[in-house]
Order: sequence, then C-alpha cells, then structure tokens
Amino acid sequence: MLKKTLTIAGSDASGGAGLEADLKAFEEHNTYGMAAVTVIATMDPDNNWNHGVYTLPIDVLKAQLKTAFSTGIDALKTGMLSTEEVIQTSGEAIAASGVKNVVIDPVMVCKGEDEVLNPGTVGAMIEFLLPHALVTTPNLFEAGQLAGTGTPKTIDELKTAAEKIHSLGAKNVVIKGGRALSTDKAVDLFFDGDKFYLLETDKVDTTYNHGAGCTFAASVTANLANGMSVKDAVFEAKEFVAAGIKHGWKLNQFVGPVYHGAKPRLGAPEVTIREI
Repeated sequence: MLKKTLTIAGSDASGGAGLEADLKAFEEHNTYGMAAVTVIATMDPDNNWNHGVYTLPIDVLKAQLKTAFSTGIDALKTGMLSTEEVIQTSGEAIAASGVKNVVIDPVMVCKGEDEVLNPGTVGAMIEFLLPHALVTTPNLFEAGQLAGTGTPKTIDELKTAAEKIHSLGAKNVVIKGGRALSTDKAVDLFFDGDKFYLLETDKVDTTYNHGAGCTFAASVTANLANGMSVKDAVFEAKEFVAAGIKHGWKLNQFVGPVYHGAKPRLGAPEVTIREI
C-alpha cells in the first residue's frame, strides 16, 4: 500500500512551486500525496510576474486538515503559511495528529521577492512549528531569520545558525545554501544535533530552479514516509533536486521550474556527503 503524504502549503498558479511541486515530488517518490491549501499565489504577466498572495479563510483550512488527517498520514510537510493564525492552526493540528515524520519548510517569501511575507510569522514558526519538526529545511535567508543571526554567508555561520535553530526544537536542520555561497560546489549543511555534514554537487549555471526548495522538502517528506532514516532521506532529496535543477526548463520569459521527473528518467548528478 502506498504511504500517505500531506503538504500544508500554498498553491502556485504557475505550477512550479508550492503544493504543485510537492505533489509532483510525492508522486515521483511513490507516495500518495494530499494537500491542505493555505494560500493561493498568483503572478501577473502584465506586471513583470509580480506576486499576489491570497490567504484562504481559516475555517476552510481547518476543514481540509480534518479531512486529510482522518486518512492516517505517514509524513507531512509545511510550506507557505502566510499569517500567524494559519501557522498556529497548522501547528496545533500537527500536534493533535501525532504524526512524527514532520518536515517544516519555513517559507517566508515568494521567490523573486525580498521581504518577509508577514514579519510576525517568524516568531509564530518558532513557537508553533519548530518544536514538531523532525526536519526543517530553511534557505539562507530563512535560517538567518529563525536563528536571529542575519543571513549566513560562510560555512561557520551556517553551523552557528543550524545550532541555534536546533535549540529551538527542530531535531534535524538542513540549511539550503545551494550556489549562493562563495564555495566551489553547491552546498547544503545538514545538522543532526550532534554532527555536521556538507552535501555537495557541482554548481549549475541556470535560472531554471523555480520550486527547488519545495521539491527538496517534499522529497525528504516522502522518503521519511517510505521508511528511510533522516540522513538517507536528506541525501536522496539532494540527488533528486540536483537532477531537477540540472534539467530545469523554461516555462516562459519570467520563470523556469525544476524538472521533477529528471532523476528517475535522466539520472542524478554526483552528490557527496562529508562530515565536517
């Protein structure tokens, strides 16, 4: 029987990120995906792909969560949770569900934007989400916000941020550095509360990476549902998203998404993991 995975996330009308990316990744990892929609994100082609974010009524979210959790969820992830009320509602539902395989992807901005969607959400994530996280997967900006350190720029700063986020309740922390760091490789840092690991792949010169963060967290979620250890789940997710980025494609003049079918059909780039 297929394992059941849930994403509590926003809908990306362009299909590249959000719950659309999550469901694609769930399917590619042979799990049965479900979604509770928190917001609908739109992009305006007449205004340089400017984002609009429309939060659904909280009673609609509660009804969706009740439906999904009644089926017996094996693993779940969160994505864009746009308000403090949405975060609290989601966190309380996760706590009541008893699901242990919880991946918190602390989405704070739409890709292409540079301000926190709602500044109050950072504190709410720390209070209501991180204590339930078996894994959390912030990018550099999100890691700096959660840790209160500012955006990390070096490996040592990544390690400091990861330790602080772990101290807030997340059992395992993956900070997605990607190609943004001044390193030879595309680097992510994995901290299990005891040891630090670097996950490295060759950098890919592309802008077709829309949905990469969502896809990574969803892949970790599906792998946990299928019984992998956290370390193995993270490692495979790195392979999966690296392949998706390598074979990303142009959707239109504004954006290019990752290709979710890349790893099983075209193979994955070499990924190394080493303790530091």
